Amino acid sequence: MTGPRPVVLSGPSGAGKSTLLKRLLNEFQGVFGFSVSHTTRNPRPGEVEGKDYHFVTRAEMQMAIDRGEFIEHAEFSGNLYGTSKAAVQAVQAQNQICVLDIDIQGVKNIKKTDLKPIYISVFPPSVEALEKRLRDRKTESEESLQKRLKAALSDMEISKEPGLFDQIIINDDLEEAYGNLKGTLAEEIQRAQEFTKSS
Repeated sequence: MTGPRPVVLSGPSGAGKSTLLKRLLNEFQGVFGFSVSHTTRNPRPGEVEGKDYHFVTRAEMQMAIDRGEFIEHAEFSGNLYGTSKAAVQAVQAQNQICVLDIDIQGVKNIKKTDLKPIYISVFPPSVEALEKRLRDRKTESEESLQKRLKAALSDMEISKEPGLFDQIIINDDLEEAYGNLKGTLAEEIQRAQEFTKSS
């Protein structure tokens, strides 16, 4: 595999992964590429096909999984989510660092592949902070919110397993969390910039 190593970014919904990622993509334009996941859920307002997700039917996705086209996939809240090999290859073909935003199940599945990414988990400072962030979004029903919190607690426990992640970032102070993220990826960012210069 040529090009920079992919990055697996994990962590509970509401931990601030998207915020950190947006800053990274803005500061290092053209260095990172987002692997666009597939999902069987319906698009949320403002989500764009092929940019936020590839929105597919359950039958389509199941067929692709059966054909071995996915690196990882999982079911969450009754919907399938997954990362296809083609999505990662499309980013790597442009000598970009491919970013995979996946849950803990996905992380464990990727450990069984030959992808060899850098594994980073983003944690909220506390469960209380996470609950507040999720409530402030006003996108969840109470039942869905409780489900997410329960999943977050379990994910955070599993994330502490030795060797599962290369780096765990506590997103309490955004500047500090972003500094840690950048520091962890500094070497790969440099490699990606050199690949771009030499190609």
